[in-house]
Amino acid sequence: MSDTPKPRFAVILVAAGRSERFADANYKKPFAPLCDRAVWLHSAERFMERDDVCQVVVVIAEEDREDFQRRFGPNLAFMSVEVCVGGANRGDSVRAGLAKLTDGATHVAVHDAARPCVADKEIDAVFAAASRDGAAILAARVADTIKRAKAPADGGKPSIEETVPRDGLWAAQTPQVFCRKLLERAHEAAGEGETDDAQLIERLGEPVTLVEGSPMNLKITKRMDLKLAELILKARPPKDPAGGFANPFAGDDMWR
Repeated sequence: MSDTPKPRFAVILVAAGRSERFADANYKKPFAPLCDRAVWLHSAERFMERDDVCQVVVVIAEEDREDFQRRFGPNLAFMSVEVCVGGANRGDSVRAGLAKLTDGATHVAVHDAARPCVADKEIDAVFAAASRDGAAILAARVADTIKRAKAPADGGKPSIEETVPRDGLWAAQTPQVFCRKLLERAHEAAGEGETDDAQLIERLGEPVTLVEGSPMNLKITKRMDLKLAELILKARPPKDPAGGFANPFAGDDMWR
């Protein structure tokens, strides 16, 4: 029997972005309603009940702190989720999450709070790969033909500069999962404006394993994505979280 301790995962849910493309004056995308719960709650639920997860931290923007507590305070009262305030960019927000981690976490999973449709089997696979290799991310093979655009002249429209061969191209998803010490070292060495966690690991010269994910692990970017996410979630077998979730939108007239 191996004496190697089992990995313990802390999960950082990044929800501190500005949601500029979401085009909704009432909600940022992680906090928008999806199947009667906020998008970020669906994302958190994917990890909360796992035996190998010891901590879930959601990182929000300072400007959202008051509204977040008002809307989701009842949920936080019985959820094992911690909240912290992020920074000016994603890298700063991940570092804020890292500062909140307990000593028991050996690995860290960084997940977009706006990716509510990641499947349990995908989490299983990327957690296993990170446990084995030290760093792994979910990603999907690029299926579409990719065109690189020329920079348009003033007032002009973009045009094709070249067609990029899609062989070997993958679209990065989350969770991105790392040995904790490796991720902390990568962030300590990060330069100004460097925000992608896997890229920070690459800069150290360390390999990052690609684990094939599904196109259904979509990131909510525009309002139309909510409808697609709803269809994906409704097609899955129901999963009732222990104790249930309060509906944070019950008092909002626009969602009645």
